[in-house]
Amino acid sequence: MDPSLAELLAGIGPRLRRIRRDRGLTLDDLATATGLSVSTLSRLESGKRRPTLDLLIPLARAHRMALDHLIGAPPTGDSRAHLTPHRTEPRTGNPSVVVPLTAYPGRLQAFKQILGTGTGTGPPERVTHPGHAWFYVLSGEVRLLLGDRELLLGPGDTADFDTAEPHWFGPAADRPAEILHLYGPHGDRPRPGDQ
Repeated sequence: MDPSLAELLAGIGPRLRRIRRDRGLTLDDLATATGLSVSTLSRLESGKRRPTLDLLIPLARAHRMALDHLIGAPPTGDSRAHLTPHRTEPRTGNPSVVVPLTAYPGRLQAFKQILGTGTGTGPPERVTHPGHAWFYVLSGEVRLLLGDRELLLGPGDTADFDTAEPHWFGPAADRPAEILHLYGPHGDRPRPGDQ
C-alpha cells in the first residue's frame, strides 16, 4: 500500500474521535444520530475497524461535513474555485442570480445573490420553510418583508431571521441589489467559529 494512503487511513479513526469530542458528543449520541452501533463507532475510532463508505457516509451526514473534510483527505485537482451562477425566475417578485460560495450538503450555505428588478406578475409572495437566514447588503437597497413588518436595508445593513416566519426580499428601488446570503437548512445560525 502507498505509504501516504496508509498514513491517511491510520489517521481517520483519531480524527473521527477528535471531531466527535470537539462537538461534545458521546458514542451513544453518535450511534443514535447515525444508526451505527456504539461498538462499531468505538472500533472505527480506535483503528480496529477499517473505514468504509457505508460507515463514513452516515458520520459525514451526522456531523454535516463533506466526506473529504471528515477524513482529512488531501486536496486534489484544481484548487481554484469555479463558481457557477444560477438564474431564478419566480412567478411573483424579482428574478435573481445566485452564486453558490459553498457546496456542502446539509450544512450552512453561503451565496452571493444579485436581486434583480421585478418582472414577475403580482405582489411579492411571502414564503416559509425550515431554516435560518442571514444576509449582508453589499450594494443597492433591499426591501425585506418579514411577517407583518417591512424593512429597508442599505449597504452594510444585515438581516437575521427564522425562515419559518413568512418572508420575501428584493431590491427596494429600480436598480438591482447585491447581498451576501447565509442559510442554514436545519435552523443553523451563523455564529463565530462555524467552519
